[in-house]
Amino acid sequence: MAGEKILRASLSAASSTAVLALAIVAMQAGSIASAEAAVVNRIDVRGNTRVEDNTIRSFSQVQTGTNLSEAGQDAVVQRLFSTGLFADVRVSQSGGTLIIEVDENAIVNQVLFQGNSKLKDEQLTQAVQTSPRGAYSKAQVDADVEAIREAYTGIGRSDALVSAQVQQVGPGRVNVIYNVQEGDRTKIAQISFVGNSFYGDSRLKQVIALRESGILSFIQRNDIYAEERLRMDEEALRKFYYNRGFADFRVISSNAQLDPNDNTYFITITVDEGERYTFGDVRIDSTVDGVDAEALYSELETRSGEVYSAEDVEETLVNLTDRLAGSGFAFAQVTPRGNRDFASRTIGVDYVIDQGPRAYVERLEIRGNDKTRDYVIRREFDVSEGDAFNQVLVQRAKQRLENLGYFESVKVSTAPGNEPDRVIVIVDVVEKPTGELSLGGGYTTGGDSEGPVAEIGVTERNFLGRGQFIKVSAGFGTESRNYNLSFTEPYFLGQRLAVGFDVYRSETTSGDYDTLRTGGDIRVAAPITENLTAQVAYNLKQEEFGDQIGIDLLNPVTGARFEDANNNPIRSTCGDPNPSAYSAAFGGPVLDQNGNAATAPRFTDSPIINEAICDSPYTTSSVSYALVYNTLDSATQPREGFLLQAGQEYAGLGGDAEFLKTTAKGSAFALINDEYDLIGSVSASGGHVTSIGGNELRVFDNFFKGKDLVRGFESKGFGPRQNGVSIGGTQFAGAQAEATFPLPVISRDLGFRGAVFADAGTLWGSEFEGQRNVVGTDATLRASVGVGLIWDSPFGPLRVNYAEPLAKEDFDETEEFSFGFSSRF
Repeated sequence: MAGEKILRASLSAASSTAVLALAIVAMQAGSIASAEAAVVNRIDVRGNTRVEDNTIRSFSQVQTGTNLSEAGQDAVVQRLFSTGLFADVRVSQSGGTLIIEVDENAIVNQVLFQGNSKLKDEQLTQAVQTSPRGAYSKAQVDADVEAIREAYTGIGRSDALVSAQVQQVGPGRVNVIYNVQEGDRTKIAQISFVGNSFYGDSRLKQVIALRESGILSFIQRNDIYAEERLRMDEEALRKFYYNRGFADFRVISSNAQLDPNDNTYFITITVDEGERYTFGDVRIDSTVDGVDAEALYSELETRSGEVYSAEDVEETLVNLTDRLAGSGFAFAQVTPRGNRDFASRTIGVDYVIDQGPRAYVERLEIRGNDKTRDYVIRREFDVSEGDAFNQVLVQRAKQRLENLGYFESVKVSTAPGNEPDRVIVIVDVVEKPTGELSLGGGYTTGGDSEGPVAEIGVTERNFLGRGQFIKVSAGFGTESRNYNLSFTEPYFLGQRLAVGFDVYRSETTSGDYDTLRTGGDIRVAAPITENLTAQVAYNLKQEEFGDQIGIDLLNPVTGARFEDANNNPIRSTCGDPNPSAYSAAFGGPVLDQNGNAATAPRFTDSPIINEAICDSPYTTSSVSYALVYNTLDSATQPREGFLLQAGQEYAGLGGDAEFLKTTAKGSAFALINDEYDLIGSVSASGGHVTSIGGNELRVFDNFFKGKDLVRGFESKGFGPRQNGVSIGGTQFAGAQAEATFPLPVISRDLGFRGAVFADAGTLWGSEFEGQRNVVGTDATLRASVGVGLIWDSPFGPLRVNYAEPLAKEDFDETEEFSFGFSSRF
């Protein structure tokens, strides 16, 4: 029995211990449970002076009556910190009360910049995020310091030093001061290539955008190194080689070494050119029912035997995709497959047409366009929401956006939509300035208006972000004035119709007679294909010729000026009585060129011109149309392609003039030698004007030609004349051939090119044949040869020509040396 009692006592003790242990565990569990999630009945906000209690409670996102764990308290701290309003946040819980204690950030009174001159305050203000009346944040100020450094790197001052200073100006208010030491401008001392043999360094330097620093770099700003620019130049090199047959081309490496002593970069680009290929067999294969592969061969831009070009393959893909989509095969997918033959160095291409996946565009998402409106970007896409997704058409839209000139870069990517067959097309753009202030100047030699000329203009190619073009300009010369306003809406009523107008006024007081023209036009251009455009315009102008108060009457025999009794010049004015009535003042009758008594006022030595002058002001109301075919690879310095234009102008819709004028011009450019960048071009032009409606053609409706047709002659240097005065011709024809090339020895970075040319042409025909002293109405050929110097200067293209006429008439007016200059920056 005793043993039994002992056993029971032990069990009892053990049970008590177990119960105690269980109680302790239960208490701990309850404590843990309480710590993990306690009910919040009240939120107490402390330490705030400017931010309202309810605002802080709202930022905390905690609702009374809900459980809040320690993890939930941490989340509250993070949410309040993310507002940028607080320097410190502490969250605790006492029973059912959640206590939020804050230290508020100071309010920024002013943001100041010191030590900056190369970047103005306005530019730096755009770079930083800290702003007046905002909350001060040290993290944001640190980020702003880095943003300012990047801004200086962007202008070639990568060694700029930037620091921030906080100045207390009152309770809870501070000034943030950014101190800048701009340093010297970082330059590019040398750009060199390794591994290139087919193309020399000088040629490849023209392909890339980065340039070695030179005497004009401070204007051109193309010697500013940035890693992203070097990456873009790598891509430019790839495109250059891929389009010239080097399908295996690789950029092995590219690096920039900074010499801290001279603050200059040395850039080395190592390449592997590989072999040069030509196109082998080119075929089209289709697995899609209903597609006639044979009928698609006309769309090919790649032909057997030609130098391989990735660009030609891309153009073929676009052509085939367009043709298939237009034939009802919206989901047909064209894939090029290359068949490389290393022995013959040829690449055959099979364009395989398969049925692609049925995917639709869910939406177009556009990002990065702060200025440009969304619809300006959307309208360049041939696909929109709900359309069949086509990668080729999307890539063509990307090319169109790049061609607009509104963006530094355009990136198009895709993301899955909300359904398996939906695709989101994402367009990321980086905008660039589209406005230009253009200043031009030069000196015109010879001709009717010798002397200095100047022009100033303001151009905006993306007006108000709407993609509209507007230009206002004014020109001034020794004896000329001109004013112009142009406006173009490239997508009228949402269609690819370029509608615009021009208004102008020009005054010329040089040559045989004064001219005042005031007019304008309304024009419409509609694309027929990617390269073919139709243009229609209505034109209205009023012309006045001769001095409004007449010109001095001269004795045609002696050349002396006629004066009245008070020694004032006697001037001719249309409507004067017979000049012989002034015989008393003149001391004798006024004589004409043949010594006979003059019967009409004389403004020039040409009675035909005099008659036209006395008919002014003269109004011309006309409609014109033209077809333009343009495949040039560049609008400023084409190397390949064609530009063909033909059109007519019909005058007779009211006004005084009635004529039909027909003109045509064609130019072709070809890269004769790629290594030496030798460019050849030929062009031909012609025109004919005839009177209609039984009326006589007015002299000023004729063509006036000279240096614009055959260099080496004045602006109205050849063609029909009367008494030495140009009266224009009814027909003209001409042809020019030219070759341009970089100048040897001189660095291509300076933008100099030489030119040799040969011109031939003629201006003939007149409705005034048979009148006294009219000559040059036959189609006698004029010709010249010459040389030129072209400078693609930072201010715009400048050109000097010397032309030697080889064929001319005795009465022609020549101008061997000519100089032209215009500028933009």
